[in-house]
Amino acid sequence: MKKYITIVILLLASLTSFSQDKQNFFHKVKNLFVVHDTVYIYLNGNDLDSVYGLNFPDSMSNDSLSDVNDEEFDDITEESESIPVPFDTIDTANKFRKIVLFDNGSWVYYDLDMPVLPDTLDSDHWDTDCVHTYRDIALKDIPDEVDLMLVDSTHGFCIPHPGQVVSTFKWRKKRPHKGVDINLNTGDAVYAAFDGIVRVALPTRLTGGYGNVVVIRHANGLETYYGHLSKHLVKSGDVVRAGELIGYGGSTGRSTGPHLHFETRYMGQAFDPERIFDFEHGKLRSEVFTWKKHYTNINSHYGQTDKESVAAAKKSSQAPANSPVYYKVKKGDTLSKIAKRNGTTIKKLCKLNGIRETKPLQIGQKLRVK
Repeated sequence: MKKYITIVILLLASLTSFSQDKQNFFHKVKNLFVVHDTVYIYLNGNDLDSVYGLNFPDSMSNDSLSDVNDEEFDDITEESESIPVPFDTIDTANKFRKIVLFDNGSWVYYDLDMPVLPDTLDSDHWDTDCVHTYRDIALKDIPDEVDLMLVDSTHGFCIPHPGQVVSTFKWRKKRPHKGVDINLNTGDAVYAAFDGIVRVALPTRLTGGYGNVVVIRHANGLETYYGHLSKHLVKSGDVVRAGELIGYGGSTGRSTGPHLHFETRYMGQAFDPERIFDFEHGKLRSEVFTWKKHYTNINSHYGQTDKESVAAAKKSSQAPANSPVYYKVKKGDTLSKIAKRNGTTIKKLCKLNGIRETKPLQIGQKLRVK
């Protein structure tokens, strides 16, 4: 019995020693910080002054505190017998405000930077139940060119998901594909591209091909679409920062496999997102983007000159001709039978395949019929 009591006493003594060492370590660091999920809160300068009640010299600012050496910092902190150590943060109803908890049972609010957005951002064509809300604005009524500020000193950007673009802005079979598809796995994180307000966060049953979709409106007039999500983490009216987690990738809606369908639209008009983003290198093409009316044509895409884009935009807005159709020759087939079966003529078959009418057919041979 005495043996077990001795072991318990030794364990308690070692734990006490570790606790004291840990407290001394935190007392000596210059930038006390708290980690909650991926939120880092740094307290220094005026923050330490307000939280701990310390009297820092008037000449010392938040910027200058980082230059204080260990001895000077120790002299300052000696004014307090025991500095409470922050050890966790708690979310509040406002995601831009956290509660910082200290080891002595005290707490304090800590406000994170909230994007500054125009008050009128949610007034024009603001519909939370409809994915596309600018249906009454005709393309002819929009200026030919508009300069859009994408980032500045207070507003950043983020690639919505760091994956490979597997399908671009183009005709895809008989449908115009008005965005890019970014490769991901179900459950992968999807981030807001810019600061903005969530206009739409709707489930598959209300969006059709988009599946679970989030639409964010940005201060410059752009809207970004995030489709096929397995789950969205935001709701209509939420203010979001660039890089904020808004949902998880999936394969909902009209999708053949997990990917993110990402669109960029101005006044409801879709254009190639690759005109704004260099997805391969994870950066913006430029800080200011000049939107041009001819960009909205599905034949216009990044990489074209303006002259090429205008020429492409003048092409028919209808889907391109059907892809070639082939027929596999079977036993007993003749050119006459194949032509009749596929609604064509022997002459056209020979022209499409570069053969003569007298050329023998081989079982298994593929002939183009359309």
